Amino acid sequence: MKKLLRNLLPDPKQLALQLDFFTSPSIFRTGSRDPAPAAPAAPPPSPKTATPGQATPGRRRIQLRENALDYTLRRSKRRSIGFVIDEDGLHVAAPRWVTVAEIEGAIREKERWVFAKLAERRERSARMRPPMEWRDGASLPYLGREVVLRILQQQQQQQQRQQATHFDADRNELLVCLPSDAGEQQLKDQVLGWLQREAKRVFAERLPLYAEKLGVEYRSFALSSALTQWGSCTHDGRIRLNWRLMHFGLQQIDYVIAHELAHLREMNHSPRFWATVQSVFPEFEAARRALREQGPETLPIF
Repeated sequence: MKKLLRNLLPDPKQLALQLDFFTSPSIFRTGSRDPAPAAPAAPPPSPKTATPGQATPGRRRIQLRENALDYTLRRSKRRSIGFVIDEDGLHVAAPRWVTVAEIEGAIREKERWVFAKLAERRERSARMRPPMEWRDGASLPYLGREVVLRILQQQQQQQQRQQATHFDADRNELLVCLPSDAGEQQLKDQVLGWLQREAKRVFAERLPLYAEKLGVEYRSFALSSALTQWGSCTHDGRIRLNWRLMHFGLQQIDYVIAHELAHLREMNHSPRFWATVQSVFPEFEAARRALREQGPETLPIF
């Protein structure tokens, strides 16, 4: 969720499928429809008068029944209390005139939500992929499976008459030819270039299939390196797809493609839109869930 309310509304000319990489801020405002809104903020005090019980910024602790919860408090110019969950726990942003009691009252009202999000974050951390070692014999996720990197010296490549980077499907190995003095970054660049070429090939094969099923025509497609979107579609049929989808299986790739092409019939996320996606991709919910369960921490860093 963006910090400004206007950013909650989609651009009518473009809809994007967001990556569920991070837990978005949850902004609780007085009079909102949230099932457990925070306590109303008191009016700002006179600049010359200090508010009794006003919390200072920093790390704090609150006792919630049998659980103690640490959180970070940040004072801001905002007019409401905002909660954010990330890898460091709960962060609270509050107006300067809100007291400790009001802030912690809001936390207590959102106790169930806070602990649920913290549990999700722990589960995601448990699934976290160990940092990839860019070396011969390392594993790389490709189309939903793990392939093995094999580094060849240039003379080996000449003997085998292979391309600089070649996938051996029989051995499930990605053969990468590099000079003997090549470093880690050169290996990354070679693999990245290969993945992006593969993404262009696979997307070019899958897009026409779902465009025909939906009875739509797209104008063009391009690769995206966005960190916040799996794909996007403009009203005039320009499709962008994230090359990182090549780490996932065809089911997830096809879901994103069907999702973006469905926007050429419904430029929204209404029930009619999801019915359109389901008409050509009945298992879309499982594919969407699989994408949501994996974040950037599960993918190699280039």
